[in-house]
Amino acid sequence: MTKRTKDSTPGARESIRKGTGARQSARNRRFTLLKVPIRKDGGLWQLATAKSADAAANFWEFLFRFLPVVGRRGHTKTTGKSTEEELREYLTLFARGSGSAEDIALRKRRYKELSNGMYDIATDFYEWGWGPSFHFAVYGPDETFREATRRYEYTIALRLKLDPGAAVIDLGCGVGGPLRNIARFARCQIVGVNICDYQILRGLRYIEDDGLMDQCTIIKADFNNLPFEENSKDGAYQIEATCHSPDKLKTYGEVFRVLKPGARFVGYEWALTDRFDAAASEHQRLKFGIEIGNGIPDLMKTEEIVNAMRQVGFQIEDAYDATTLSIKPWYTPLSGENAFHWSGFRHTRLGHYMTHALVSALETVRIAPRGSAKMSRTLMDGARDLIAAGKLGIFTPSFFIVARKPLDKQANAQA
Repeated sequence: MTKRTKDSTPGARESIRKGTGARQSARNRRFTLLKVPIRKDGGLWQLATAKSADAAANFWEFLFRFLPVVGRRGHTKTTGKSTEEELREYLTLFARGSGSAEDIALRKRRYKELSNGMYDIATDFYEWGWGPSFHFAVYGPDETFREATRRYEYTIALRLKLDPGAAVIDLGCGVGGPLRNIARFARCQIVGVNICDYQILRGLRYIEDDGLMDQCTIIKADFNNLPFEENSKDGAYQIEATCHSPDKLKTYGEVFRVLKPGARFVGYEWALTDRFDAAASEHQRLKFGIEIGNGIPDLMKTEEIVNAMRQVGFQIEDAYDATTLSIKPWYTPLSGENAFHWSGFRHTRLGHYMTHALVSALETVRIAPRGSAKMSRTLMDGARDLIAAGKLGIFTPSFFIVARKPLDKQANAQA
């Protein structure tokens, strides 16, 4: 006969069963948030698991979007120099600090090198983080970043009041994301102006891929010396581009020259607001951080921009800080607020750390060229300063201006 142990009695088994049940109940109680059970068939559980799945999926998207960026970092640059050489020369233009008149004058004299150096190095990072439209946006109710970006661009087309087939200039067009969107939306002909060879090559490829060769092109030209005849264009626009100009009077004067009488120049300018205090060291530090992180010779105040446009002859039809109309802060894409989307995750503290770690590792094994990690850090620091300046209200990337070339000389004189 089999000897029955103490634990094999019915009473013992019942005690074990109850003990197991008690432990299970205790374990269940641990899965309580503010005394609300997280049930697998409940909405909270579904939300948590969905968000976790989104986070995991978006991390891999984050990673695989990043790898092609560093994979094409060996492209031929405008200057023919290595990334490390370009970055070293770029940073020397900011060596003495933004408050130095000598340093600002140097950056203005060498603005082509400044802009080319910046965008030769940063274009791939921008495309990775922003897509083909390198600009901020003003958010309407329930709009995603992509939706707000499109509306930001379509607003330009609407305020230009273009007829189908109109001849338009995009100043500082980047890789042509806005150019292609506006051309489709307004059914107009657009010539993009750019001085960065690498961006031009990429932009022309995108135009061809989209089948817009009959409507769009990009040429290498300086917006301070536009290669167009006087009174030849039906409109011009810029989206956060002429902040790179060392001489706003010259830039706006060139646009005024090539526009037909009655045509409009519309754009979003990066500018310092009325809250900026030149005597405040923190304000000056953030101004300099924005300049070095974005290849800008010297940021101007909003009233200085308006005065420069009037001085060359434009009539100002509208001028305001468009960020005041935004439902969300304009710097939302930089703040990492939506960490469950890859573009938001990239801008979280963890995303910044991982980006820098990946770039550094790939630079170490010579997949990414030397200087890439330092450029990544420079861009991240610039983003941090943009957020801080935005929170203080001393800077806007979206000072919106609608300017019109008068119909006759008398109106021009009165402007």
